[in-house]
Amino acid sequence: MRSTLYVVLGTLAFCVGLAALNGTSAGTEYADMTAADQATFDPLAVSLRGYLLAQIALGLLGGLVITAEYGARTIVGTLTSVPHRGRVLAAKAVVLVGVVLPVGLLVSLAGFLVGQASLAGADAPHLGLSEGLAQRGIWGGGLYLALAALFGLAIGTVIRSTTATVTTLFGVMLIVQAFAPALPGAVGDWVSKYWPPIAGGQIITGYRDPALLDPWAGFTVMAGCVAVLLTVAFVVFRKRDA
Repeated sequence: MRSTLYVVLGTLAFCVGLAALNGTSAGTEYADMTAADQATFDPLAVSLRGYLLAQIALGLLGGLVITAEYGARTIVGTLTSVPHRGRVLAAKAVVLVGVVLPVGLLVSLAGFLVGQASLAGADAPHLGLSEGLAQRGIWGGGLYLALAALFGLAIGTVIRSTTATVTTLFGVMLIVQAFAPALPGAVGDWVSKYWPPIAGGQIITGYRDPALLDPWAGFTVMAGCVAVLLTVAFVVFRKRDA
């Protein structure tokens, strides 16, 4: 699809720009923070926060891999050429990961380097590329974005509509996350801890919040959710008419 290049370049540009703005802003404010805020200051999350948009953009790319075919009705020709539907969807997933994983790693690496340089320029706490925390954030961020793309593919396969896929991605990955702290009592606590995109997002954080899952535990929750949705997508794709 022609849109693939635009999505990739736009995601990279936005995430790098946001890392620079976040790093400069957070670095400037650091000296005026309270001791409590300084203790929880997270330079890794500051530089990688662009993943919030990147997950939507790459999730949409994943959805378009299948919904674009339904929209143009090329899905009929695809399934005529390759009647084995499981093979078709598996091939789409493999190619998608082959594109998105390097892009996700590049987005994470570029955001990290620019963000940490901005923090260093403001004389705020920052990380070096060789540090274990930085490596986990970069590699984990790339893997998380690959999962976001597969999530979009699964949703697009089930829904078969680009518009509905975009709406679902925004709702699941952004709106629930934004309103989770406002949810009452135990419900809000559970959503903040176990909602897959929130749990998975812990992989790009350095500060350990005891109320939330550990980074790799949260990532496992996200991976498990995507695996379940992909299984549902395979079943629906095999049983439903094109």
